[in-house]
Amino acid sequence: MGKGQELYKKAKTMIPGGTQLLSKRPEMFAPDIWPAYYSKAKGCKVWDIDGREYIDVSYMGIGANVLGYADDVVDQAVKTAVDHGSMCTLNAPEEVYLAEKLLELHPWAGGVRYAKAGGESMALAIRIARAFSGKDIILFCGYHGWHDWYLAANLSNGDSLADQHLAGLEPSGVPKGLAGTNIPFHYNNIEEFKSLVDQYKNEIAAVVMEPVRNDYPQDGFLEQIRTITEKQGIVLIFDEITAGFRLCTGGSHLSPAIGVSPDMAVFGKGLTNGYPLAAIIGKKEIMDAAQGSFISSTFYTERIGFVASLTCIEEYQKRRVWEKQSQYGKMVKAGWERLAEKYDLPVVVGGIDPLAHFHFETDDFLAIKTFITQEMLKRGYLASNAFYASDAHSPEIIENYLQSLDEVFEQIKSIQNAGERIADHLMGPVCQSGFQRLN
Repeated sequence: MGKGQELYKKAKTMIPGGTQLLSKRPEMFAPDIWPAYYSKAKGCKVWDIDGREYIDVSYMGIGANVLGYADDVVDQAVKTAVDHGSMCTLNAPEEVYLAEKLLELHPWAGGVRYAKAGGESMALAIRIARAFSGKDIILFCGYHGWHDWYLAANLSNGDSLADQHLAGLEPSGVPKGLAGTNIPFHYNNIEEFKSLVDQYKNEIAAVVMEPVRNDYPQDGFLEQIRTITEKQGIVLIFDEITAGFRLCTGGSHLSPAIGVSPDMAVFGKGLTNGYPLAAIIGKKEIMDAAQGSFISSTFYTERIGFVASLTCIEEYQKRRVWEKQSQYGKMVKAGWERLAEKYDLPVVVGGIDPLAHFHFETDDFLAIKTFITQEMLKRGYLASNAFYASDAHSPEIIENYLQSLDEVFEQIKSIQNAGERIADHLMGPVCQSGFQRLN
């Protein structure tokens, strides 16, 4: 037990869940062992509050730091903004400059609104789409936040979100009147989607989905959805919070691999390199419907996020970061596959290259995942079964990481060959399962 583990025990006595983000709970990695808190982060290095240094080959700020931690250029722009005042009675001009940049990158769009976090920006997009259409029902695919509009799926069908997000989510606190207002469908299942449109077509306000996440669209899946939504007058919303700024500058839908434009798109994470800001863009006539509702918040006008985003986009383009993300992701995925073959382990590799992940096709995968995290911590890495590529990584870092992982995979094989349980080699409990992310 270090200071971080002790502080987390204290946090759980005061903060329900221990922290504000499910994906940052130590229980998701290696309970009682994961360092939990950081004192400093720079590039892809992290120092915990005991002063131990790690290389982050896991989630890089849960996907928020595409340039790396504490990027000098972005942070200097932010410091200047702070020195000039981050909040004022008047508006920050960078709000307009960023809107211009986002519309320049996405010429199909004609309007922009802002929020501070991904989940609330999705709720804001849903509000606008419903205001525009005058309809209520949302067809959705995948994970899109924690707000009532989304969790309402489990009101009418006890576990609708089980294979979209997490199993067993209780919609506690969600108004029961929202039951039936959102219906899930599955990625690359066009017949299921068509059936739902036929069933609800006169009531559908919007279709919400990530254009790409774990799998690429097959057999013209997105093109067919685009054709159907246009024909039916349904607003198509792409959730680009995770995939945006991974495959190209801007939404992943702009990349050659996708090539389908929505009616609205929502951005966060890679937009600012770690500062709070989300953006909702859309066709002008749709975005203008925001005026018919009420969407207003003091800190939506705060300056730092706009400045960080403008600088992050400029640096992203200058450094051609998407090319590095793809290169590094390919290196890691190839390394995982090589190690799986070397030790004859049932590893399945997936995800788009910049957001790679793997799992073991065994019943004790969570124990194996915990063991990997535990053993890689000993070797100075924050590691799990995912790798989010950033500009701060390098081929040398990746090769060293894979060499250390080779040692851990060898340990796993030795334990299995000895007929022993992986769980018996853990220093703490087995980790909990995270988002299913089957789409």
